[in-house]
Amino acid sequence: MEQIAHMPSVQRAGIIKSQPQDPLRKAAQDLEATFLTEMLKSAGLGETSETMGGGAGEDQFSSFLVRAQAEQITKAGGIGLAESLYHALKKAQDND
Repeated sequence: MEQIAHMPSVQRAGIIKSQPQDPLRKAAQDLEATFLTEMLKSAGLGETSETMGGGAGEDQFSSFLVRAQAEQITKAGGIGLAESLYHALKKAQDND
């Protein structure tokens, strides 16, 4: 059996690198994830369909799914909001 060579993952420009020691970056990412959660909810993601609805259980836990999806979007580079927020927070912190 032929082995497949490991290919390095491709990274988009501007992706926020994970730095758990930096509370400003974490706060910026959390804010972007919260923003994306609300945008996804407004777009109708997580709403139960009329034909195959999962009932009350699905309604109660759909917000967790939407939040998890928003967090994954943010980890994958998001929409750039976290990076902009981070730089603004860092600049404000450096000026103090």
